[in-house]
Amino acid sequence: MNSSAIPQPHDSAIPQSPSYDLVEVFESLQGEGRNTGRPCVFVRFAGCNLSCPWCDTDVKRRFSASLDDLVAEIGQYRPKSVVLTGGEPTLVDAMPELVAALKRRGYWIAVETNGTRDAEWLQFTDYVACSPKAEFPESLALARADEVRVVASSEHVAQFCRWVRGRIAATDYYVSPCERDGEMDFATAKAVMSELDGWSLSVQLHKLLGFR
Repeated sequence: MNSSAIPQPHDSAIPQSPSYDLVEVFESLQGEGRNTGRPCVFVRFAGCNLSCPWCDTDVKRRFSASLDDLVAEIGQYRPKSVVLTGGEPTLVDAMPELVAALKRRGYWIAVETNGTRDAEWLQFTDYVACSPKAEFPESLALARADEVRVVASSEHVAQFCRWVRGRIAATDYYVSPCERDGEMDFATAKAVMSELDGWSLSVQLHKLLGFR
């Protein structure tokens, strides 16, 4: 038989294992919000669609991993709670596959997002922490979360907080101090909270205690 007559599969017909661009995977305690103190595996994805002037998070890709390798890496740690964070995890196209794989293994899954994308897969996670940014109010797309955290980057953030509360339905609303040059600005956070009702203070406890 002439081998040239045998139909050859196109590359697109061959199932490809998803790949994830990552900054780090590590075990620690949740340091913010309602789940403060909970042992978790943190999966930090590379890339973000915002550029906050005060951001101190490294979002550059350090390595990539396949779905199987990433799940195996998560499984090396003891906690059965996973925090998908970034960067911005809703930018990851193959996140539904990861969420499904983790749920099959019995993980509790939390997501930390800036709220700029209302990804369908969020409904299959256990907890959504939304941190909308006062510097980019026009980018807010998420309408529901378990908790909202707003960084008090200036005293004018109080007005933004009131606006956010009317846009995002959540159980808990938090004001977080802004960190600049390694120092937490508690004074501005306190000033913002003095203008709000029904908001609580959420600090980055892990940084105050000196762990990741």
